[in-house]
Amino acid sequence: MKLLVAFFKLVRTLNLLFIAVTQLLFYYCVVKPVFVQANAILPLTLPLFLTLMIASVLIAAGGYIINDYFDRNIDQVNKPGKLVVEKIINRRWVIWWHMVLSVAGILLSAIVAWKTRAWWLAFVNIGCVIALWFYSTNFKRKLLSGNILISLLTAWVVLVVGFLSHFMANIHPDIWLGYNASKLLRLTFLYGGFAFIISLIREVIKDIEDMHGDARYGCRTMPIVWGVQSSKVFIATWMVVLIAALVIVQAYTLPFKWWWSIVYCMLLVIFPLLYIFRKLFTATTPKDFHNLSNWVKFVMATGIFSMIFFKIYF
Repeated sequence: MKLLVAFFKLVRTLNLLFIAVTQLLFYYCVVKPVFVQANAILPLTLPLFLTLMIASVLIAAGGYIINDYFDRNIDQVNKPGKLVVEKIINRRWVIWWHMVLSVAGILLSAIVAWKTRAWWLAFVNIGCVIALWFYSTNFKRKLLSGNILISLLTAWVVLVVGFLSHFMANIHPDIWLGYNASKLLRLTFLYGGFAFIISLIREVIKDIEDMHGDARYGCRTMPIVWGVQSSKVFIATWMVVLIAALVIVQAYTLPFKWWWSIVYCMLLVIFPLLYIFRKLFTATTPKDFHNLSNWVKFVMATGIFSMIFFKIYF
């Protein structure tokens, strides 16, 4: 039982569940209503979507494993109580599980690519596995490159569902002529952009939280290279961009009278972001930044769950 619990911690089970829920919500609350509203056939069938979702989860699980594999020394400093690699699970088994899960994710991606003729999907997901390896071995320890890479991969969780649905509609003229392509792509980039920015904010906050352990092992993350205050300014800048974008989106929905959506976004997305912004400049200890990171995770979740309103109002 102890080994099983350690494995679930190693693959970040809650994070994997969040990835699955994100893709499920985008499929059912955004993609499906766009096609139903236009009386068009949904090109990405449920079996294909579920295969894609499982592939995404497996690739992410492999990424979490390889990250912990290479971060064992740093984690001994930053979070010794949560250490799994070598302490509970042997390093050989860890690398073996990384290979099995990553290869399984690639194979499922290839199946979806073959069924949909979207061969780019297989190559992109292979690229995701390679990117996660190099993130863990190299980019994570460098200024900004690791932060941007992880943020792009987080955005890809949403983008892949929208892009694949659009691609499949594009190769079927009877579907292409019947649905609103611009609406699907706008919503795809809206949530993909949200995922990218909120992930970038959280990654830099985590770098500040972990900077003492990172510095000991030669990492060149933003707070180490630029300093904590400059890193806070970087975070604050992106928060202003995100809050401004969310306010504009709410203003855009006013003529449609999506009142519950507006109230939800204000109370559970924008106000918490303002709270994080206020607390950011008074944060000094690793515990302070850990709390901010948890608040950002909360906003990430509430932002993603706002997809439900497109199902309600479409």
